Amino acid sequence: MSNTIDRAAAASLPPGQWVPPARVRVVVFDVVGTLVEPHPSVAVAYQQAGLRQRVACDAADIQRRFAQAWRQQELLDAAAVPSFATSQAREEERWRRIVEEVFAGAASLEQTAAIFAELWNHFGEPSSWRPVAAGQQMLQAALQAGAGVVLASNFDDRLLRLAKHLHPLTSAQEVFASSAIGWRKPAPEFFRWIEARLGCGPDELMLVGDNPLLDIAAATQAGWQAQAVA
Repeated sequence: MSNTIDRAAAASLPPGQWVPPARVRVVVFDVVGTLVEPHPSVAVAYQQAGLRQRVACDAADIQRRFAQAWRQQELLDAAAVPSFATSQAREEERWRRIVEEVFAGAASLEQTAAIFAELWNHFGEPSSWRPVAAGQQMLQAALQAGAGVVLASNFDDRLLRLAKHLHPLTSAQEVFASSAIGWRKPAPEFFRWIEARLGCGPDELMLVGDNPLLDIAAATQAGWQAQAVA
């Protein structure tokens, strides 16, 4: 990875385009909501998976239930000891519980298990995602400016497959999933692990993300630069 920003490359960027600060050696990109987003939406994907198991639910109701279930899992991780520790098994458990909550009262245990299995595979396929234009532009700007680019996400080992086949993730030089790191954002250990792996100090790293708390506030608290995706 380059240790400095290439000023000639940065100068060739279109006027007004974002460029990482000169002291930043590596720009670390969040993935979901920053570089890619589900397509179709989460609510539609859940609705379609339910229908294939003869479970009919309104997409708006699914979206509401999903948001509540996701927040509940975040609260459980925050209350755990240690907070926000994770693993591949924990990530699978998280998503299984979310699916169970979304379809609670509408699907049997057998139907819910089948829906979870389908959705787990669905979101591991590159065809289930599409690029976020603003994040893609920022990633290309970082590369043009001579900064290293890596991915670091609250995700599981499915991210490794996605990063090999899904544009713009294929441009990253390294890929870190929280299930392998052992910590989820906003845990400070998440950021310390990446620093050790990359051999960089906090002031040499910048996180680009879409979540004000899990990305921007957490990275800033860890001593990194942070930039919200435009």
